[in-house]
Amino acid sequence: MTLNFSSPLIMGILNATPDSYFSASRINDLKKLEVHVNQMLLDGVDILDIGGQSTRPGAIKISADDEWSRVSQMISFLKSTFPATPISIDTFYSEVAEKALDLGATIVNDVYAGRESSKIYEVSQRYNAYYVLMHSRGDASTMHTLNNYNNVTEEVKMFFSNEVREKQLSADAKIILDPGFGFAKDTEQNFELLNNLNHLQSFHWPILVGISRKKMIQHTLNCNADEALNGTTAVHMAALERGANILRVHDVKQAKECIQLFLVLNRSQGILH
Repeated sequence: MTLNFSSPLIMGILNATPDSYFSASRINDLKKLEVHVNQMLLDGVDILDIGGQSTRPGAIKISADDEWSRVSQMISFLKSTFPATPISIDTFYSEVAEKALDLGATIVNDVYAGRESSKIYEVSQRYNAYYVLMHSRGDASTMHTLNNYNNVTEEVKMFFSNEVREKQLSADAKIILDPGFGFAKDTEQNFELLNNLNHLQSFHWPILVGISRKKMIQHTLNCNADEALNGTTAVHMAALERGANILRVHDVKQAKECIQLFLVLNRSQGILH
């Protein structure tokens, strides 16, 4: 499976978890999943990202077996019911990634860039799957203490450069870069990184932005996750203007409208210039 990045894509979040920070994204049965995904497809989703473990700051880590028990039936159902829609498995366990790829997933979304399971990129390669390489530090229990940067943009770029060298990544590797908004970064650092997102285009790989309803929006607007949709749309437009190729979102319809307006604005600029 090859993704078409000629225009920005939408990755819809499906959480098979009881503790993800936005409760409306939690899916606990197949009937609810079918209804939810049908609506996502009507709204314009391109990729379904399913995860069985919350990685929000302070979340309790569960085992690979427990994570797989949460997602396995749902992945099978998604593949059989919506066979044309690419599935991403949000995991940092290589054994979960491999089982998901066996069931038909085509993207591995690893928030820890192989720190938890060193074989996870090799597994992705073996299945010719896309690998989302995300910048983070520590884990859910420690990341909030690891946000000391001299220059967050340059240090994120250096992280990706090191990963290119250590993983011996070629220019045609199926890599997607995620700067890791909210992972070992405070609100100011998140916005600095967002403002400089275009700096990551030097790697010539697609850029994924996972910023939907996150704390940087909540803190700035003095709201909670349920109230952060309008702010999310605003930062999505900023991300698109700075080169984002994939928006990982809770709210597909609003993200789709944001992309449509972004594309119209780009065409208008081309005509004017």
